[in-house]
Amino acid sequence: MILITGGRGAVATNLLSLLLADGHAVRVGSALPSKLELPDGVSAVACDLQDPATFPAALADITSVFLYAEPARITEFVTAATEAGVQHIVLLSSSSVLDPDAATNPVAKSHLEAELGLAHAPMTVSVLRPGAFAGNARGWSFSIKADRPVSLPYPNAYADPIHELDVAEAALALLTKPDHRGAAHNLTGPQTLTFTAQVDLIAELIGRPVTIDHLTPDAWRKEMAEYIPDRYADGLLDYWQRCDGVPTVITDTVATLTGHPARTFGDWIRDNAAVFTA
Repeated sequence: MILITGGRGAVATNLLSLLLADGHAVRVGSALPSKLELPDGVSAVACDLQDPATFPAALADITSVFLYAEPARITEFVTAATEAGVQHIVLLSSSSVLDPDAATNPVAKSHLEAELGLAHAPMTVSVLRPGAFAGNARGWSFSIKADRPVSLPYPNAYADPIHELDVAEAALALLTKPDHRGAAHNLTGPQTLTFTAQVDLIAELIGRPVTIDHLTPDAWRKEMAEYIPDRYADGLLDYWQRCDGVPTVITDTVATLTGHPARTFGDWIRDNAAVFTA
């Protein structure tokens, strides 16, 4: 049986559908299992990655785990997984662990610490390191639907937007096939696009103009203060500044793992057009 942690996340929900379609037995864990909406026959279990008391029941009879990168109790999780006989863990990390400030940038630090916590685990560990999720564009949806400008401190910063379904399919491949296990895999979308290019593509595909308000970093931090704690805002700003005018290196790892090219940002917009128009 396969345990999916962080069961309400976008990758986890897509992965659940893929595993069920292939006939695999799945248990879904969440810190708030009562909030899960699961198909008939799929069991929900309390699995709070910050509470080791929830680990034994969640891991009972589990052979493989899809694990979100929560480092707070990663040592206890490895111990519980070992005692339960888990053979394989697929960690959803981030390509930010490769950044020069990964040990201090709060956006990257938790992922790096989770990877380090699994470095000497006795079971096989595979790591997925996606770059920027295409779904991050949801953060612009409120402005776009209200016909307000999208606020950007670094409109010419590049990203490598990846569809969450591609990440889920990469996880599916690692969980269900022996190929490519036991390694770290850096995932990107098929294009490197500036934020301006992403906004323009959204405008093109929804059929109406979208403008950009180029804010200073301080002004953006103040605008986002209600939603993003300062230390995370600073981490994002530092990252975007490094990416300003610098195209992202694109990988073909999605194709290697899944057998098909990565979906484009345009594909993601078409799949989620209602986010910007409903």
